[in-house]
Amino acid sequence: MYIVTIEGLPYDWLGSLQELHAHVFDGAKLTVEKLAKKEGLLCLLAVEDASVIGFKLGYPHPDGVFYSWLGGVHVTKRGQGIASQLMKKQHEHIKTLGFDKVRTYGRNTFKTMLITNLKHGFDIASTFVDEMGRHKIIFEKSID
Repeated sequence: MYIVTIEGLPYDWLGSLQELHAHVFDGAKLTVEKLAKKEGLLCLLAVEDASVIGFKLGYPHPDGVFYSWLGGVHVTKRGQGIASQLMKKQHEHIKTLGFDKVRTYGRNTFKTMLITNLKHGFDIASTFVDEMGRHKIIFEKSID
């Protein structure tokens, strides 16, 4: 397994990324249009045998904090530390881009990701209910 870091749209990996996104998020579509709207998009892809088995996507938020937007690992590859490796690489890369803080949102339905965020030094900054009525937890971390 190796990690590919792409600033901008991951054209060469798009099909594999979209397939994994649908797998992780119950069939939800990740369109090129949605990705293209994210100015400053950063894509980290865990690749094995020419397939994306994990991903971490993010972009700069208007308040100057890097927003770690979406991520996931194929169900057959979970528990191997892939999400942690992607997170570590993302934080290393955004530091080189000049960011000193990263933010992400979590939901109780994805408990393993909540735990991963806490294990990697994120603090709970706030909570809110989104437009679909889902409770979300806002995590923030200073990048050392």
